[in-house]
Amino acid sequence: MLTFQRLSGSSLNQYIDELAQLRMRVFRDFPYLYDGDTQYEARYLKTYIEAPNSVIVLAFDGDKIVGASTGLPLGYETDEVTQPFTTAGYNLDEIFYCGESVLLPEYRGQGAGVAFFDHREAHAKSLEGIKYTCFCGVQRPDNHPARPTNYQPLDQFWSNRGYEKRPELATHFSWKEIGEQEESLKPMTFWMKSLA
Repeated sequence: MLTFQRLSGSSLNQYIDELAQLRMRVFRDFPYLYDGDTQYEARYLKTYIEAPNSVIVLAFDGDKIVGASTGLPLGYETDEVTQPFTTAGYNLDEIFYCGESVLLPEYRGQGAGVAFFDHREAHAKSLEGIKYTCFCGVQRPDNHPARPTNYQPLDQFWSNRGYEKRPELATHFSWKEIGEQEESLKPMTFWMKSLA
């Protein structure tokens, strides 16, 4: 049975290496196909240690971390994340960004996805002035050659959680994909939810 723990700040330091390995393992699968780098991961995760009001929700099987989910106020994110919202006229101080959720495949279907959103949204609601939560997902064509035949997009799950796909809020993230010699840009689309 999975248990969940919500952490912020320096309490995360002890989990950095474990989280980096977890992220690289899960994101290697479709649709991200991420060819991971431990140094990048450590730098990325430090953002959540240093940013005020950030959160990481950890999923444990006993004392083993099997999943994690991140979030922070949108204003602390990088330009490629904030620019679509600035251009659309949003106040960044009113938006909480849910970074990502990763979970080992053998633990899926046990409620971790719901728990990750519940914890991050509860954290966002506890922050003064936050009116929205958002996240983004990579856009892959249905006929992508690496798409598994049994792949199920998470769109319906996200819709059931109250999120609306916002194609006008789009950006690109760069990472090295399996089989690539260097990083390339990948299209990303945001989903958004009002906390009112």
